[in-house]
Amino acid sequence: MKGWKNQKGGTCQKYIKKLLIPAMVVLCAFMGFGQSALASEPGQTKDDKGAEVLAQYQEYRERLEAVEQRSQIERNGFQVVESQIFPIEIAGYGEVSLIPAFEEEYHRLALFFATEDGQIIYKTDQLETNNRVLGQMKQPDCDIAAVSFRDLNLDGRMDIILITACAGINGSDGEYKVGDVLFQSKKQAGFYRDYRIADKINRYGMNKSAEVITAFVRDGFSTEFLYTAATLKELLAKGLQIIPEQCNYRTFGKLGKLQVVPGTYRISNYDVFMIYLVSEQGDVLFRLQPMGDYDNLYALKGINCRDIDGDGLKDIVVLARYSYEGEDGQLVVESDYSVYYQRTGGFSLDTEIKDAYRCSDEVTMEELVEETRKYWGWSGKDTG
Repeated sequence: MKGWKNQKGGTCQKYIKKLLIPAMVVLCAFMGFGQSALASEPGQTKDDKGAEVLAQYQEYRERLEAVEQRSQIERNGFQVVESQIFPIEIAGYGEVSLIPAFEEEYHRLALFFATEDGQIIYKTDQLETNNRVLGQMKQPDCDIAAVSFRDLNLDGRMDIILITACAGINGSDGEYKVGDVLFQSKKQAGFYRDYRIADKINRYGMNKSAEVITAFVRDGFSTEFLYTAATLKELLAKGLQIIPEQCNYRTFGKLGKLQVVPGTYRISNYDVFMIYLVSEQGDVLFRLQPMGDYDNLYALKGINCRDIDGDGLKDIVVLARYSYEGEDGQLVVESDYSVYYQRTGGFSLDTEIKDAYRCSDEVTMEELVEETRKYWGWSGKDTG
C-alpha cells in the first residue's frame, strides 16, 4: 500500500481505487465491521467513507506491526495497562509476559507477548472487545476486568480468558462486560480464537467471570437453553430450578391462562434468573430476564400480576435482590425491580419509571406496586 500512496498518474490511481473499495468491504467484514462501515457522513459518498476507514485501518496496522520490542509499544500509540501484565508459559519460549495495551486514538485493545529481553514474539488485536461498534475504528472506552490463565481445551497449554468492562455507546450509561477466550496454538507461538465461542459467551450472558467462562468452555455447562428452549419440559430436563412459591397460573386477557414460571439455573457460582410464561400445553410463549446485567439472583422477593399503566391489561412486576462484583472485587447486594407491560401479542419492559423511582432495600411489593401505579396517575389501591 505504501507504493500505491506514492504513485503518480490519476488514471492508475482511480483504477486501483476501484479495486480497493470493493476489497474494503471484505476487510471490514474481517475486522467485525458491518454494512454501516460504509455509511456516509453528509456530503460524503460511500467510496469516500470506505477510503477513509481503509486509510485509518492501514495507518493503525502499520503502527501495530511496527512493535517488535517492548519499548516500542507506547511510542507507537499504545497505552500499556501496567496492572494487568502477567507471566504465561508459551511452548518454545518458556515464560513470557502478557502485556495488554489500549491504542490511544481508537481505544482498541492489543495483546503483546514479550520475552525477558523485551522481544515481542506474538501480538494480536483480533479480540471480541474491538468489535463493539460496527463500522468504526474507534471503540468505546474499556477497562480490563479480568485476565485468567487456564487449560480450557485440556491440551496441556495455558489458554487465556479475557474480560473487559466497556462503557455504553458514545459514553452513555450502562457499563457491560465482554468475554473472550484465546486458545494457545499447538503448532507455533501464538493464540487463536473461535468466534462462535465468544458469540455464545456474550450472547447468553456467560461473561460474568472467568469461572463462568471456564464452566462453559471447559466443563460444558451453558445458559443457552434458557433462551432457546421451546417447552417447560425441555427447560426442566436441562436444569432449570423452579421457584415454587412464586409459580402460579394467571389469566392475561386475550393471551389466555398462562403459568408464570420463575426459575434459576446455576452455572459456576452464579444463579441466572428467568421468568417464563407457559401455555396450558407446556409451551414457552414468553421469556423475561428481570435480572438484566446483574451477576446473580440473591433472593426473589415477589412477582405481582396486575394492571400497572391503566390500560386494562394485566402487567407483571418483579422485585428481587441481586448481587454483583464491586469495583474492588467485593460482593454488592441490592434490591431492584422490573415492570413488564402487557401489549398486543406480548410484554414490553418498562424504560420510564426507573428514572423517576428507585426502590430501597426495605421496599415491599405492596409499596412498589403503589408507587408504579402512582406514576401513571392512579392509586395503587385501585383494583386491576
